[in-house]
Amino acid sequence: MTQKVAVLGTGKIGEALLSGMIRGGWAPADLLVTARRPERAEQLRARYGVEAVSNAEAAKSADTLILTVKPQDMGTLLDELASHVPADRLVISGAAGIPTAFVEERLAAGTPVVRVMTNTPALVDEAMSVISAGTHATGAHLTRAEEIFSGVGKTLRVPESQQDAATALSGSGPAYFFFLVEAMTDAGILLGLPRDKAHDLIVQAAIGAAVMLRDSGEHPVKLRENVTSPAGTTINAIRELENHGVRAAMLAALEAARDRSRELASGNS
Repeated sequence: MTQKVAVLGTGKIGEALLSGMIRGGWAPADLLVTARRPERAEQLRARYGVEAVSNAEAAKSADTLILTVKPQDMGTLLDELASHVPADRLVISGAAGIPTAFVEERLAAGTPVVRVMTNTPALVDEAMSVISAGTHATGAHLTRAEEIFSGVGKTLRVPESQQDAATALSGSGPAYFFFLVEAMTDAGILLGLPRDKAHDLIVQAAIGAAVMLRDSGEHPVKLRENVTSPAGTTINAIRELENHGVRAAMLAALEAARDRSRELASGNS
């Protein structure tokens, strides 16, 4: 891998990506990082053996730039980069809600831009990274993005028109499961279990259910029916979930997340 890649604004997700790339075979000498704070840049240099540079230096030196700053900081970063990014650089934007057009119009005409929405399981190499091409990005550019992000999990190509939905479903998705585990842990305590035991029971149930969903090929309805015996404990619990509108609440929650992603794209902070 001789392409030089720079991760700009290297926070938790950026560091997870950097770590995954090195585990996947990228040489530290081919990787650059930038960070807002000098002590953070030094920490990354010492930890991974990569070179820490300024944003301008990264733009001049790297073949691929990965922008991992928060959505509200993207405009400022692009203004800083604009005069330094040649039109043959691949720019990968990882900011939620920011369309490729926002990036393209602030850089040199014809600059290829790829939009990627990953999620926090990148920290344990189980991310889902959703990849979309901008106006000037080719299949080769998408393949390069996949090579980079496959180091921290799976990748999926979608049209950019589906990115806000993917952000709501996958980008924010881990938080919904954490919320559910939190609620189930509280329920376990209410039922008389110590917190640590309730937590262990629920986490293992979640891991087992996820593996079955991934590997069995069965529809989730079928898997749920396999657990739901007539007049048993599970159907009584399912009835209460339906009575309390959990399904409708989930639909409304995902719509709200999708709408917020659209707001971010329109510049509403």
